Amino acid sequence: MSGAGTGTPYDVFRPHRSRIVAVVSAVACVVVFTLVAFTVPRGGVSGWAGADSTMLVLFGVVVALILMRYAQVRAVPTTEGVQVRNLMSTRTVAWTEVVNVQFGGGTPWLVLELDDTEHLAVMAIQRSDGERADAEAGRMAALVQVHSTVERS
Repeated sequence: MSGAGTGTPYDVFRPHRSRIVAVVSAVACVVVFTLVAFTVPRGGVSGWAGADSTMLVLFGVVVALILMRYAQVRAVPTTEGVQVRNLMSTRTVAWTEVVNVQFGGGTPWLVLELDDTEHLAVMAIQRSDGERADAEAGRMAALVQVHSTVERS
């Protein structure tokens, strides 16, 4: 059910379908940009030179690296809290900071409501994963519930 596959509540949360799409797209991007760079006519009216081809390949690599960042999205639960790695940021929150777990209402991923009225998106649990995402959202909610009753009692 979870990303790590060991079946424990503390397995790493990872998206499934979007990781596949990101990796395949990154590889395709490098291949396409490389093919275009080496098949475009050189010199003459087009003015393409070796440096132009090199820059096109490098551009494809940069786009692929950005796509690969999407494949690295995850949430790592521990007994103290959860570290959420999204596209642009990584944040660690203690279980005591989490007030509620939302997974619905049209949002594409799970959202943690925090005690300081902030909302933290957890892109590792995405609606596009269907039933798997529902199970992962339930696991996250169970972790929040277990730790909130233990630590707030």
